[in-house]
Amino acid sequence: MSEALRADVSASVLCWLATADAEGHPNVSPKEMFTTLGDDSLVIADIASPRSVANIRINPRVCVSFVDVFRQRGFKVEGKASLVEQGHPSFETVAADLLQMAGPDFPIRAVIVVAIDKVSRIWAPSYRLFPERSLEERMQAAYDTYGVEPKAKPE
Repeated sequence: MSEALRADVSASVLCWLATADAEGHPNVSPKEMFTTLGDDSLVIADIASPRSVANIRINPRVCVSFVDVFRQRGFKVEGKASLVEQGHPSFETVAADLLQMAGPDFPIRAVIVVAIDKVSRIWAPSYRLFPERSLEERMQAAYDTYGVEPKAKPE
């Protein structure tokens, strides 16, 4: 796993988990509690993901994406998912970081473990259309589009 992928996972507020059922019908849902596990896996909390979990039981092939809307880039991760449910001997270990994120308010029913097979960079079309723009210019354009201001950096 690259440091760039690790950094994007750490900085992302949401990831999008795409699954498909036995007939190939897709399902995409946002997840807000996720992190890396070791050098080759992502872990995602199943808090309220009945469709995702049902699909993974039938078809473990998944895709997870992370996009920083301000930098306008991210990653697409493809892999094979498995479930580690509460009561499984490795649940506490696999879920440790997620349990800390969730605290007592969000019960984690299972952990979706994605063994990474392939990682691809996601770039907004503006990277191709306007290659001369700096990252700062791209980010300022996104701030302007969304009507937000960047958070002041601590001194």
